[in-house]
Amino acid sequence: MTILIPSYEPDNRLIALVRQLKEATRDSILIVDDGSGEKYREIFDQAKQAGCTVLKHPVNRGKGSALKTGFDYVRRLGDGEGVVCADSDGQHLPKDILKVMQAVREFRNHIVLGSRQFSGSVPLRSRFGNTATRKAFALATGHSIRDTQTGLRGYSADMLDWLCRIPGERFEYEMNMLLEAPNAGYGLVEVPIDTVYLDDNKSSHFRPLADSARIYFPFLKFCLSSGLAAILDFALLLVLQGLKSNLLLSVVGARLCSSIFNYTMNRKFVFAKGRKAAVSRSMPKYFTLVVLIVLLNYGVLHLFHEHIGIPLVPAKLLTEAALFLFSYWAQRKFVY
Repeated sequence: MTILIPSYEPDNRLIALVRQLKEATRDSILIVDDGSGEKYREIFDQAKQAGCTVLKHPVNRGKGSALKTGFDYVRRLGDGEGVVCADSDGQHLPKDILKVMQAVREFRNHIVLGSRQFSGSVPLRSRFGNTATRKAFALATGHSIRDTQTGLRGYSADMLDWLCRIPGERFEYEMNMLLEAPNAGYGLVEVPIDTVYLDDNKSSHFRPLADSARIYFPFLKFCLSSGLAAILDFALLLVLQGLKSNLLLSVVGARLCSSIFNYTMNRKFVFAKGRKAAVSRSMPKYFTLVVLIVLLNYGVLHLFHEHIGIPLVPAKLLTEAALFLFSYWAQRKFVY
């Protein structure tokens, strides 16, 4: 099995980790220098002297790109067992890396996640970031994972082709992997590991604003598409209600027009994965979902507006908010 360590501007903790791993296992260690520059050459030379294979990016391309470079190298080399990925900043203990390696051998065709328990002293930005991402992932997919941002992950060798095809060049790559795994037929297995933060996690190259935006980008695209469709639906509802004064016809007519727009946007831009989902397969599923949401929309809106007495505009906003996350989850899981 190969231990893959993507590394950008490392310090001596990388060498300490390598030496500890060399004492604990005979498995090969592959390091990808993600454009760290001449200043860090000595550290990577020490890693080579310790028996590691070191690949180099001429410029910084991002963690996702470094991982895919490593996966492609292992794929071409023909490692028959798999790959375990670990960070270079000392957050992953050798005993936990070995624990994930053993899980990869037991659970083929699964992503093995070294799941931190977040007990004890955890930096605020790390605790908040993991909590927010965990909840967003659960709402979007219907699956609960304790640690969506862990860098300690393992994969069997037959997953390498798929891993090289997943979009994303930076930190969003690891989130895209989790989102696409169910459709690719891969399960998720969590293995508890220790939570280690050194110097308040100052060595992390994660950029809170830019990288968080990348991680949440699939969800943000859905928000934009749904937002535009909701504006169209809302405007048509008011127009049709003013013309016909029939709530059911107004809801159905507005939703039919906005759903055609939403389907086109989602198929081409939101859930496209290298190639667009076939219309013959995705359209029947999408409009079955539309019918279900129309019925729910009318039922909830009728309850709010006719029985509770909430005015039409706030009643419509409350209804759409209640059905928004359900629609995202259903489209990702069943439609596209």
